[in-house]
Amino acid sequence: MAQDKWFNMDARKVESEFDTDVNEGLSSKQVEQGKQKWGKNELPEPKKDPKWLKFLRQFNDMLIYVLLAAAILTIITGHYADTIVILMVVLINAAIGYFQENKAEKALEGIKKMLSLESTVIRDGKRTVVSSSDLVPGDIVLLSPGDKIPADLRLTTSDRLTIEESPLTGESTSVEKNIDTLPEDTVLGDRLNMAFSSTAVVSGSGQGIVVATGADTEIGKINQSITEVEELQTPLLMQTAQFGKMVSIAIVSVAVLLFIYATIFFDYPIGELLLYVISVTVAAIPEGLPAILSIILSLGMQVMARNNAIMRNLPSVETLGAVTIICSDKTGTLTKNEMTVQSIELADRHLEVTGTGYAPEGKILEHNQEVNTAADKELHMFLSNVLTVNDAYLQEEDGEWAISGEPTEGCLVTLAEKANHVIDRHDIISKIPFDSSYKYMAGLVEKDGRKVIYVKGAPDRLFDMAGLTDGSEERRRWEAKMFARSNNGERVIGAAYKYVDDSKIQIDHEDVCEGLNIIGLAGILDPPREEAIEAVKVCRKAGIQVKMITGDHKATALAIAKQMGITKQDNVLEGRELDRMSKEEMQEAVQEVDVFARTSPENKLQLVTVMQENDEIAAMTGDGVNDAPALKRADIGVSMGIKGTEVAKEASEMVLVDDNFRTIVDAVKEGRRVYDNLKKTILFILPTNGAEAFLIVSALIVGMDMPLSPIQVLYVNMVTAVTVSFALAFEKLEPGAMERPPRSSNAKLLSPYYIFRIILVSLFVGGAIMTMNITLLGDPEHYSPEQVTTITLHSIVMAQLFHMFNVRNERHFAFNTDFFSNKIAFLLAGVLLLLQLMVTYVPFLRNVFDLYPIEAKYWIYPFMIGIATFIIIEIEKYITRNISAARAAKKH
Repeated sequence: MAQDKWFNMDARKVESEFDTDVNEGLSSKQVEQGKQKWGKNELPEPKKDPKWLKFLRQFNDMLIYVLLAAAILTIITGHYADTIVILMVVLINAAIGYFQENKAEKALEGIKKMLSLESTVIRDGKRTVVSSSDLVPGDIVLLSPGDKIPADLRLTTSDRLTIEESPLTGESTSVEKNIDTLPEDTVLGDRLNMAFSSTAVVSGSGQGIVVATGADTEIGKINQSITEVEELQTPLLMQTAQFGKMVSIAIVSVAVLLFIYATIFFDYPIGELLLYVISVTVAAIPEGLPAILSIILSLGMQVMARNNAIMRNLPSVETLGAVTIICSDKTGTLTKNEMTVQSIELADRHLEVTGTGYAPEGKILEHNQEVNTAADKELHMFLSNVLTVNDAYLQEEDGEWAISGEPTEGCLVTLAEKANHVIDRHDIISKIPFDSSYKYMAGLVEKDGRKVIYVKGAPDRLFDMAGLTDGSEERRRWEAKMFARSNNGERVIGAAYKYVDDSKIQIDHEDVCEGLNIIGLAGILDPPREEAIEAVKVCRKAGIQVKMITGDHKATALAIAKQMGITKQDNVLEGRELDRMSKEEMQEAVQEVDVFARTSPENKLQLVTVMQENDEIAAMTGDGVNDAPALKRADIGVSMGIKGTEVAKEASEMVLVDDNFRTIVDAVKEGRRVYDNLKKTILFILPTNGAEAFLIVSALIVGMDMPLSPIQVLYVNMVTAVTVSFALAFEKLEPGAMERPPRSSNAKLLSPYYIFRIILVSLFVGGAIMTMNITLLGDPEHYSPEQVTTITLHSIVMAQLFHMFNVRNERHFAFNTDFFSNKIAFLLAGVLLLLQLMVTYVPFLRNVFDLYPIEAKYWIYPFMIGIATFIIIEIEKYITRNISAARAAKKH
C-alpha cells in the first residue's frame, strides 16, 4: 500500500481502507485477491553471482593482464616451461583472491529467519492459524505473549500489550502499546499504536490489522536499504588497485620502448628480443605481493579471532588501523542491555547499589558501608514491596543470569537478591495488574499478622495517591529526589504501602487511590560496561572519535555518554532534528555533536554517509536489525556476537564474540600493526623487482646476453615473497602506535621516503650485480655464463635476505633491543638458504631453473652483495634520522 502513516489514522478508518472487519476478518475470496495483488508475505531473494563468475573476477587486474600477455609471448617463442610457471603464479593469486572474497550476502536470509512461521488470525468470522507467509493486508491478527509479530499491524485492541522492539528501534525496554491515533510526525520508536514485523510480544494481548507485508514492512524497508547500500572499497584495495594500474602502464611503456630501442641499435633475433621483453615484464611485476598481502591479512585476522574479534573479510583487517570515528549504538554495545538499579532514595536517605546486570552480585551501600537489611526496617519494607509486587523471576542457566518477564521488574528482583538478608516475597492475596492508564500495580499481602497493600509504579502517580499536594514540603522533597535520578538518565520507580483491615480479601482502585505512604524510589539504568569506559579513553588517546547513535531517549543517552567520557557537553541531536537538516548542516553537526538520540535506521545511515563525505574512516557498531544498513555502509561494520541479530552480523565486517567494546580497541591496535607490516613488506618486495628490472634493462641497453630468464625471475620473486617477506608479518606493534592519530584516508601507500628507499636499493643492488656480471663475464677462463647466471640469481636473493633485516625497523638501527624478538624471521632466513642450496645442487630442481652447481668459493659474491646492501641502507637510515631530527628541531 502507498499509505505508510497508518499510525496517524483512526483504527476504524484503517478497517474501512482495507474493507475488513475486526470481528469477522477477511473472507476467503478477499484473501485470494490479496495474495494475487501483494504476493507472499516474504522478503525478496537477493541475486547471487555464480561461483565461476566470482573466480573470473579475480583476473580483472591490470598486473594480471600484463602477466597473461607475457604468457602468450612465451608460447609464441616456444618457452613452454616459462608459460607454465607464469600461469601457475596467476592461478595461485586468483585462488587466494577467490577464497578471501566476501561471503555471499546473507543479511536478507537473516532477516527472513526472524519472521514468524505461523499466525493466529480471524478469517470468515473464525479464529484460525495460518502460515505467516500467507498473510495479506487487511488480515486481522491476534497477539499473545511470546508471539513474533508476522507483519506490520495497526492495533485495534490492546490489553496491557507490551512488545520488545529493541531489534528494530534500539530501545532498551519493551514498549507498552495502545490504540490511540498519533500525530503525523511521530517517529518510529514512538508509534505506540503499531506492531512491527520481527518484534515480539512480551506480555498482554492485542489485535491488529495487517497494513504492510513483505518488502513493504519496516523490516522490509531496511532489507531494501541493505541491497541499495553502496559497499565502499577499503583504503588498501583502492591504493593497491591504483598502484597496479600505475605499474602496469610503466611496465608496458618501458617494454615497448626497449623493444624499439633494441630493434634500432642491435641485431637481436626476434625470439630472443621478445624473451628480453618478457623478462623485463616479469621482473618488474611484484607477482608475490598479492599473495603475501593476503597471508599477512590472514594472520592479522587469526590474531583478532583469538582476541574475540571475527573479521568476515581480509581487507577490512588493515582498514581498522585507519578508523577515525566509531559510531556506536548504546544498548547492548556501550551498555549491558540489562536494566540495573543504581540507587535507592528513602525518605531522608540516599543509598547506592553496586554491581551491574541481572547477576545478583553487588551490595546496597550507605556512605560506602553495606546496609544491614535485617535491622533496617525501612529498606527491608521497600525491597519486600518491589519484590512482591512483581511478575518477573530471576534464573541462572550455564553460569548466565537471565530474567523472565519485564526487564524493569527483573532488575528489582536482582536488587532484592543483593541484600545481605533474605527478603520476603509474600504471597499475593489480591492484585491490581499494571496498566499505562493508571501507571501502577498493587498487591494485597499479609505481613507480620497484618494485611497491607503494596503499590509500585510511576512516582508522580504515587505522590498524588499519597495525598502529597503540589508545593507541599514533603512533595518537593520527594520530587527533588526523583528529578535528581531522572537527570542522571535513570528511570524512576516508586514504592508505597497502606495498611488495611484484616477482613480485606479483595482490592480495587478505590482501596489505593488515597492514604498511601511513600517508602522510597528506585533509580534504574541500563549501565555502561566498565571496560567500555576504558576503551573510550584509549580511543581518544589514539585520535579516534566516539559518537553515540541510539534510538533511546535524549536524557538517558546523554547521561550514559557523559559517564563514559564520550561527551562533556549537553548538546544532543534527535532524529527528527536530523530529518529537517540539509546535507551541509548535517556535515557540520557530525563534527560538533557526539550524541544522537531517537534516531531512525535512515538517520544512522545518513550520519555514517555524511562522516565518510567528511573524509572520515567510519566504523559503526550495532546489534539490531535497524543497524544493518549503516553497518554495511560503514568502512567497518562491527556487530555483537552474543546479542546481535543474524542480520547485523551478516551486514558487518567484524563480529565481536564477547560483545565487548574493548575488543574493538584491541582490533584497531592489531589493524595498525598489520598496516605497518604491510608497508614494510612492500618496502621489502619492490626493490627485488626494481633490481631485476634494472639489471635486465641495463643488459639490453649495452647489448649483453640476458642475465636471468623469465622462469628464474619468477622464482626469485616468489621465493623471497613467501619466505623472508613473510617474516615481516610477525613484527610486533611499534612503540607509540596507539598514541599517534589515525593515518589520513588520503595517505599514499608509497610515501616519498618509501619511493626514495625503493629506488636506492634497486639501483644499488642492480648496479652492484651488473658490475659483478660484467667483471665475471670478462674472465671466461674462470667463469662460464651458466656460473655467472647462478651467482647473479643468488646475489639478488642474498641482497633481499639482508635487506629484510633493514626493513624490520623502518628508520631506526637494525640491531636494537627487539632484534631477536621475531624468531620467525631467523627461521625463514634459514628456510630461504636451504631452498637456495636445493635449487643449486638438487639435479631435478637445478634443471627446472637452468642453474649451475657452483663451487662453494663462488658463494662469496652473493654474501658480499647482501652485506654491502645491509650496511649501505643502515647508513642511509642514520642520515635520514639526523635530517628528520634537525627539521623537527628547526620547526620548534
